[in-house]
Amino acid sequence: MNLMRVLIVATMILLVFAGCAPGPNTMADRPDGEGEVAGFWMGLWHGFASPVMFIISLFNKSIEIYEVHNNGGWYSFGFMLGACVILGSGSQGTCWKRRRDHS
Repeated sequence: MNLMRVLIVATMILLVFAGCAPGPNTMADRPDGEGEVAGFWMGLWHGFASPVMFIISLFNKSIEIYEVHNNGGWYSFGFMLGACVILGSGSQGTCWKRRRDHS
C-alpha cells in the first residue's frame, strides 16, 4: 500500500514539474529594435542584476529580468553564472560550520 502511495505522489510531482517546463524561445537569435542580440556578457550582467530587476518588475510591466532577444546558450550561461555569483553564496556558511566544528 505504501509503494502505491509513493508512486502516486511521485507521478503527481512529475506532472507538476512537466507542466512548469518552459516552452521554446522563438525570439532567440533575432535582433531587438536596435538590431542587437544579447550575448554572454549581457547575460552575466542580467544575472548580477536579477534580484533587483525582479523586484522592479513586480511594479513596472515594461521591465523584464531575462532578455528574450539573446544568442541562446551563451546568454543563458552568462545569466546563470551571474545569478549564482549573486544568489548562490551559501557555501561560505558550510565552510564556516566545518571550521568551527574542527577547532
